[in-house]
Amino acid sequence: MQHRVLIVGTVPYNKMSSSRAFDSYFHFFQKENLAQIFSNTKEPCKGHCKTLFQITDHRIMKRWFSSKVDTGVIYNFDDLKDEWTDNRLEIGNKKVAGLYRRGSRHTPFTHLMRGILWRKRFWCTDKLNKWLDDFNPECVFLAFSDDYFIPRIALYVAERYNIPIVSCIGDDYYFNLKKTVSPVYWLYKLSYRRLIKRVFSHPSSAIYISDKIRDKYNTAFGLDGETVYLTSEVKRREFRPIDTKDPIITYCGNIRVGRNKSLCDIASALKKIDNNYRVRVFSNELDAEYYSMLENHPNIVYGGAVTYAEVARWNQISDLVLVVEGFDKESINKVRYSLSTKAADALSSGAAILTYGDKQCGAVEYMAAANASVVCTDSAQLESMIKSLFSDIELQKRLYNRSKAVSERNHTLEVSTGVFESLVDRVVEKKGKK
Repeated sequence: MQHRVLIVGTVPYNKMSSSRAFDSYFHFFQKENLAQIFSNTKEPCKGHCKTLFQITDHRIMKRWFSSKVDTGVIYNFDDLKDEWTDNRLEIGNKKVAGLYRRGSRHTPFTHLMRGILWRKRFWCTDKLNKWLDDFNPECVFLAFSDDYFIPRIALYVAERYNIPIVSCIGDDYYFNLKKTVSPVYWLYKLSYRRLIKRVFSHPSSAIYISDKIRDKYNTAFGLDGETVYLTSEVKRREFRPIDTKDPIITYCGNIRVGRNKSLCDIASALKKIDNNYRVRVFSNELDAEYYSMLENHPNIVYGGAVTYAEVARWNQISDLVLVVEGFDKESINKVRYSLSTKAADALSSGAAILTYGDKQCGAVEYMAAANASVVCTDSAQLESMIKSLFSDIELQKRLYNRSKAVSERNHTLEVSTGVFESLVDRVVEKKGKK
């Protein structure tokens, strides 16, 4: 019997959206057993949740100036659209859109300001509590973030119903500390760490994106969490050699934390090989600070945001799929344990894979261990490694067979969802015995 799980995260869960990583956990859940509280401005579409409760920065901000503002909006499955046409934020007001872009930069100052903005009395309303009572959750699923309000909401629900928390940890928000004397940074970081300690002191467990981060947090907090690898719905194509005359080379995903610079490195190396080679880049990024260098590079075609159906299509038709990370110290610290859906999609696609980034980055380390990709950790070697891959059909075949084996072992829905559901069963039953 499935337990009722309340998801607390920023993006409304939908398997075809930017939150589709959740599909690795909830794909086979009955929708009656899933609900979500989320803060993104996007109106949800049909997913696996029976009902969703939206609280946005914009409405919280308006509530500060008027007690008549309703900060929460309830969405029910039957009333939702079937799917999104794109993954962009939908904010009609340009001034508010600008505030969201600035807030998305995740600085200590913006975290502190959002912490003040999200006062409990503004989001913890009778409407929310009635909605929670109607769903009657048995477990809270916390999509870990570096903001205060998401863990606070998760902790509030867990304490209200005396139920366990399962944290989904893919980034090292707790231990990742900067060397700085900034009082604003330390005010944010120390208060954030106190909050997370409260989360882990509540009866809880966790799921992790990789074994590396699992071992770190399980040991530090005495948890019994498990690794649940992200999955992909990209259909694997048959092997075919790379078309060296007009190769389709793609990257789909986040372009922050130095990934935009790494994509430019690859495009520059391709330009030296053949001036006609192009990298197609697709991303939901709204800030020109990150995508302008891609638009300005002569060997990059920047396509902006696309649906996951388009992501899957580009993976399937590509000759070469890119998995990239950054090289600067700050970027490395942010993604040291990360393993995104890009890696799962690349391994599932059947396309040749080029992985480029610092060797300390989680995705680079994972792809190197999988031995299913050409892995480059030095820009000086990019050109020669790409040439070798393009010219060696036997190497392409070996990588194809290896990526198939890794994908079937680690990135199938049946395996990942099975591990997750068994963990939820365990923590709920353990809590019930106390």
